[in-house]
Amino acid sequence: MSQGRPTEATEQEWAPPGIDTSVPHSARMYDWWIGGKDNFAADRAMGAMFEQVIPGMRMMARENRNFMERAVRHLATQAGIRQFLDIGTGLPTSPNVHEIAQGINPDTNVVYVDSDPIVLVHARALLVSGEHGRTSYIDADVREPEKILTDTDLLATLDLDRPVGLLMIATLMLVADEDDPWNKARALMDALPSGSYVAITHPGQDFNPEALAAATAAATQGGMTLVPRTRADVARFFADWELVEPGVVPVMTWRPDGDPPADPNAAYYWAGIARKP
Repeated sequence: MSQGRPTEATEQEWAPPGIDTSVPHSARMYDWWIGGKDNFAADRAMGAMFEQVIPGMRMMARENRNFMERAVRHLATQAGIRQFLDIGTGLPTSPNVHEIAQGINPDTNVVYVDSDPIVLVHARALLVSGEHGRTSYIDADVREPEKILTDTDLLATLDLDRPVGLLMIATLMLVADEDDPWNKARALMDALPSGSYVAITHPGQDFNPEALAAATAAATQGGMTLVPRTRADVARFFADWELVEPGVVPVMTWRPDGDPPADPNAAYYWAGIARKP
């Protein structure tokens, strides 16, 4: 048998139980865009459809991940956060949140949350706890804040009486308006104490309405939910928390490493971090 990627005919054979490889999934599409190998034909086909209407999609996926790394570094160093809750973590790609945070302070604890069986398999194998800090994984969805907050692994890993860094990176776009993503996000935020932070990225309808409408149509055709939102709608997720400078801005311009980007609007994501008073 070939040692390369499984063919489309054999993909279902090596997929974990409970996963339909004929249905695309956002975590595996993202994995394909950033050069990963844990994706299936349906994910690659849908990812290619996105690239047809948004040619810079791979760059945007990388910029989104770059923001995550900057956000974790900022929270671990400048804000002194020693606990992270990462909602919609996706497939493990180094450096992960716990690698960044525990590299700054080894005693940092991290809980990852995702609902894809592929992510579950890899997370349990790769997201091991460090010598001091603890890392755990919850199989749940951002639409289920109560399930997340009452999970025994979360309660054993995080102390919800101490500040937490909540990450919702390219996650809330997967919740339709009728499911009230603002309420789902607020339920998670309300459970955290004063001094906690939330970091969010979200595709922005404002950047290129025509291209994002085409991407949304492609996602709908493939049975996926994708809801780009305006800057004003993204800003609503931060509620009454105190925005960290520079506020809700294009993802490439949130405290970039090195020189400012030549085209700050090249990646169609809004990004921001806020602190709970």
